Amino acid sequence: MTSSVHRQREAAGVRPRLVTPALLLRFVTVIGSSASFFLLLSVAPMYAQSVPGRGSDEAGLVTGSLMLTTVVGELAAPWLVARCGYRLTLGAGLLLLGAPALVLTVSSSMVWIVAVCLVRGLGFALTVVAGGALTVSLIPPERRGEGLALTGIVAGVPSLVGLPLGAWFAAHTGYGPVCVAAAVFALAAIVAVPGLPDREPASGPSLGVLAGARTAGLVRPTAVFAVAALGAGIVVTFLPLAVPSRYSALVAAALFVQPAAATAARWFAGRHSDRHGPAGLIVPALLASAVGILVTALADVPVAVVTGVAVFGIGFGVLQNATITLMYSRVPSSGYGTVSALWNFAYDAGMGVGATGFGVVAGLTGYPWAFVLTAALMLTALGPAWSDRAAARRER
Repeated sequence: MTSSVHRQREAAGVRPRLVTPALLLRFVTVIGSSASFFLLLSVAPMYAQSVPGRGSDEAGLVTGSLMLTTVVGELAAPWLVARCGYRLTLGAGLLLLGAPALVLTVSSSMVWIVAVCLVRGLGFALTVVAGGALTVSLIPPERRGEGLALTGIVAGVPSLVGLPLGAWFAAHTGYGPVCVAAAVFALAAIVAVPGLPDREPASGPSLGVLAGARTAGLVRPTAVFAVAALGAGIVVTFLPLAVPSRYSALVAAALFVQPAAATAARWFAGRHSDRHGPAGLIVPALLASAVGILVTALADVPVAVVTGVAVFGIGFGVLQNATITLMYSRVPSSGYGTVSALWNFAYDAGMGVGATGFGVVAGLTGYPWAFVLTAALMLTALGPAWSDRAAARRER
């Protein structure tokens, strides 16, 4: 659709339709991949430890192998999308995510568990990168922020439910049924793939991941989001350990408040971005994220913990939407896959590095000071955030 048509619509006050049949089919694949991934995210390490004689090292290997191929796959996925199209790449990702889960129903060998996680990590990477590029091609540019926020909500609900539900079912029904359910969610979603567009007609030159990583307009928001994602990995991993055991119920509430606040904030950010642009949201959202982590340092004060994770969740949710919306606005359709890869890489790598690094720092300083230092580290991203805000003003 041409920019002149967009201007005519704006002048007439007509908002293009957001939820189309194609976008609904895309939501089917979003729910299938997200539910499959999160059902086994905590269950697979539990399964590895269920065999006598195994310990935390095996559990760490399981999660590490999953995230390793997820990150590697995210960097390779744009190349596959460019050559194979959306449908084949997305369908292959769902197949690789779902089918290997069935192997876990017949073997508890560490070799097989790790192999399954390696393949599933690659499958998930293909679904998020190819699916992300496809999603933005299905959303009218005038409502891109709102559409990406809606997609984030659709993806977020299965993760909110699937993570605790998978562990609960494993404890009450055994590991086999959970593995079958994870397989069914991903494999059943494949039926929606043939109804999706195969390719977005490319406009502009092809943009690979390496070229995108050298593009300042993409690198700056990617770096800001990666630094904020450090906090997300830390909250999920270490909040239960940092808060005194007498407040165990508080931890459960806080771990729900954080993603719930982020989900609501993504919707606000999407609506705001469509009306005023996303660039102005990044600096205040980064500040909110850092302040939230700083307040969470008061881990023995219940009100501070809930307030801190809520403020962090709001800031992080706004950053999720604002950064990716801004990045998509800076590339032609041929660069959608690259943007999806860079953004998802920043998310997963940031969470992984945050969890790993925080553990080392907390061992030296204790949890409160580790949270304080994390907040200070997040504030270093104000440099690229301010630079990007100035660049966005010049782009107008």
